[in-house]
Amino acid sequence: MTRVPDTSDVVIVGGGIIGTAAAYYLARGGIDVTLCEKGRVAGEQSSRNWGFVRQQGRDPAEIPTIIESLRLWNGLAGEIGEDVGFARAGSLYLASTERQLSRYEAWLEHARQYQLDTRLLSREEVRKALPGSSGEWIGGLHTPSDGRAEPALATPALARAARRQGAIIVEQCAVRGLDIQAGRVSGVVTEHGRIATSAVLCAGGAWSSLFCARHGIVLPQLKVRSSVFRTAPAPLVSETAIWSQDVAFRRRQDGGYTVAHGSATEVPIVPDTLRWARSFMPSYRDERSRLRLRLDSRFLTELRTPRRWRLDGPSPFEATRVNDPAPSQRILGEAARNLARLFPALAPVPVVESWAGLIDVTPDAVPVIAPVDALPGFHLATGFSGHGFGIGPAAGRLAAEMVSGAATSIDRAPFRLERFFN
Repeated sequence: MTRVPDTSDVVIVGGGIIGTAAAYYLARGGIDVTLCEKGRVAGEQSSRNWGFVRQQGRDPAEIPTIIESLRLWNGLAGEIGEDVGFARAGSLYLASTERQLSRYEAWLEHARQYQLDTRLLSREEVRKALPGSSGEWIGGLHTPSDGRAEPALATPALARAARRQGAIIVEQCAVRGLDIQAGRVSGVVTEHGRIATSAVLCAGGAWSSLFCARHGIVLPQLKVRSSVFRTAPAPLVSETAIWSQDVAFRRRQDGGYTVAHGSATEVPIVPDTLRWARSFMPSYRDERSRLRLRLDSRFLTELRTPRRWRLDGPSPFEATRVNDPAPSQRILGEAARNLARLFPALAPVPVVESWAGLIDVTPDAVPVIAPVDALPGFHLATGFSGHGFGIGPAAGRLAAEMVSGAATSIDRAPFRLERFFN
């Protein structure tokens, strides 16, 4: 039988890269921490993402955090004694239109502010960087200091490192909700019993908004679906992670490539789409060319999901242990054809596996790493909007500092929850 401790200084809800990194840094600091994961560690987006670890193209609010995260990634394997698949091989965004190139040029102002090694490449420099490609790109944006890592390795390795530091990590253990006494957190109720605690960190990814709703906390969050495939070992096209409008890919440790469409992301239409329509409309207008709205059975599934439930009975988190959506074969087919057309050397390489993941997004695509002022003792680290893997180590450490009351190494002001309501 699964057992949970009676008490813990901190309880973390969610075993993705943010939650496990926070557990690792809390435990390393001598704080008694318990992480509860309703399914399995890294079962959802933390093992399903592209594996990019990039500064390039980030929202300016995230740049200090990703700079620090890259520093942590660089030494993480040596620190925890386990391979995380990290390599500093750079990233390259390709431009096929003057509009794209002008957007890259505008972003360079942010890169210069932080002394990043990002620069624009000419048409000829792109050709030299990608010999054998048939793409007619007019330029690109290149950051040599960016990296990549293996999602399937990194988060489980962090979880094991946290355990070695003394953290308790319990899988197949849903947190049904918060125990609130005198207006503040006094514990959590899990499916395996209550844990007394005065500090809770919700790092539940795509489930965070529903968890918050149970307690009347408003967290604007939607989900988008990304489809990905990986190839068998393939000829080396580039060690650098590549993004273009038609296809995005990065070299894997096993010699293959992780591949996705560069500009096709599905947006399931669900009740929350209507609930948060006003908050998300500006972002939708900006990104509508790459978003594909989809109405399917998920609408009814989420419509039937209660937003309030008793803590002494099963919760929605027990009904679905792991979000495992089917990938879009249409989008993956487009990506495969684009890959073969633009990089002919990869055309004959077989696809080994395909998958999809649900990404938690906020209205401005910037995470929330903040205490909930209306409920003392409750904290959020969620809404990473597809950027969470690369930023994970530093964001997890920042969340650990926040929850423990330590001085924070990075300014949290851009990540406050209240920005959505001011």
